[in-house]
Amino acid sequence: MTMTLADQAAVTTRQDGRVTDEHGDQQSGRPARPKRRTFTKAYKARILAAYDALPEGSPERGALLRAEKLYHSHIEHWRKQRDEGTLAATSGKPARSPEAEELARLKAENTKLKAEAAKLEAGNAKLAGELDKTQTALDIAGKAFALLRDISSSADSDEN
Repeated sequence: MTMTLADQAAVTTRQDGRVTDEHGDQQSGRPARPKRRTFTKAYKARILAAYDALPEGSPERGALLRAEKLYHSHIEHWRKQRDEGTLAATSGKPARSPEAEELARLKAENTKLKAEAAKLEAGNAKLAGELDKTQTALDIAGKAFALLRDISSSADSDEN
């Protein structure tokens, strides 16, 4: 569907970054259907920065969301976009090339694997210590058994 000039004129971007459509269906006389709100990336980045600047769990965060008529799910979704790098493109940073994105992904994976390897090495060292204790305990139990067997056999030989 293509938009006419009249349709394009009806869609406006407000100063605060919200994109709105203020006209209803003019031919049928029906009021405008509620439309899904859309936000510019700059608006999202600005709201995220303001929200994150407030202390966690503070009532000011809720007040900000109410004033902007937003929900916490907006913040969660926008944080996810920011973390994926799709929101930061409008904050003055150039978009990353596919090679740079791949490099960043590989670096993150490498860091994750190194952390996992360190965790496994620590677990291995702990298990090696436990194995050493178990072997020492078995050695002591074997010597105690041999001592008891010798005492028992000497007691049997004394009776004869």
